[in-house]
Amino acid sequence: MLHYGYGVHTLNTNLWYCKIRFYLSYVFLTIPRYNIAMASIDRYFASSRNALRRQWSSPKIAIRLIIGNVIFWCVMYIQVIIFYNISTGSCWYQSGAYGMFFSIFIAIGSGILPILLLFIFGLLTANNVHKTRQRIEPIGATHSGRHIQGSRTSKKDAQLHKMLANQILVFIIFNMPNPCYLIYKAFTLNTSKSVLRSTTEEFAGNMTYSLTDLEFSLTFINFIISSDMFRKEFLQLIRVNILRQHPIRVSTVERDNNKDSQVK
Repeated sequence: MLHYGYGVHTLNTNLWYCKIRFYLSYVFLTIPRYNIAMASIDRYFASSRNALRRQWSSPKIAIRLIIGNVIFWCVMYIQVIIFYNISTGSCWYQSGAYGMFFSIFIAIGSGILPILLLFIFGLLTANNVHKTRQRIEPIGATHSGRHIQGSRTSKKDAQLHKMLANQILVFIIFNMPNPCYLIYKAFTLNTSKSVLRSTTEEFAGNMTYSLTDLEFSLTFINFIISSDMFRKEFLQLIRVNILRQHPIRVSTVERDNNKDSQVK
C-alpha cells in the first residue's frame, strides 16, 4: 500500500529492506504450499489398504516434515539475499542468465511442483477411497450391522474426498496463473518493451500474486461448505472454547469420524 498507493518507495531505497522483504515473501509463500502438498501425501498413506504405508501417516512424521520443510526453503531462498539488488531505482534480482534461472526456479518450485504433487496424490487418494468403498459394500450386504457401519464409514470418506477435491480445484485455479506469468517473464526478460506493455505486464503480475493470497483465505470457506463433519467440529469448538458451554454428546461412530477429521 505504501509503494503503490502512496508512492513511498522504501523498497527501492533501502537495500537490506529490499532483500529481507523479498526473502520473507518467498519463504512464507512457499512453505504453506508444500504443507498442503505434504498433507495430500499424508492422506494418500492414511487411506491406503497397505498397513506398512499407513504407518507413514503419523503425527511424529508430520512434525518432522513440517520442520524440515521450513528449514529447507529458508536455506534455498538465501539466494534472494545474495542476488537481489537495487538497480535503476528498482529492487529486483539480477538480470541475464541468473534472472532467467531464478524466474524458472520460482515458477517450478513455488508453482508447478506443489500443484503437480497435490494433483497426483489427490487422484491416488481418491482411488484408495474408491477401493475401500468397494471392499466395504459387499461385506455390508450380508451383515446388516456391518452394513450400517460401512455406510457411515463411506459417508465419512466421501466427505474427506470432497474436501480434498475442492481444495485441489481451488489451489490449481488460483495458483496456476502466477508460474505461467513467471515463465513468460523469464523468456521476455531481455525483450525491448513499450511503456504500455510493461505497465500491462506489471498489472497482470500483481493480479496473479493477489490470486495466490486469495487462495490461502479460501481454505476455511472451502472446508465449511464441503463437509458437514467439519461444520460440526467447528461449531463444537465455538461452543466449548468460546461460549464455555458443555460439548454436545455424539455417538461412538460420529466421535470416531470427528477424530479422523481432526487428524486430517
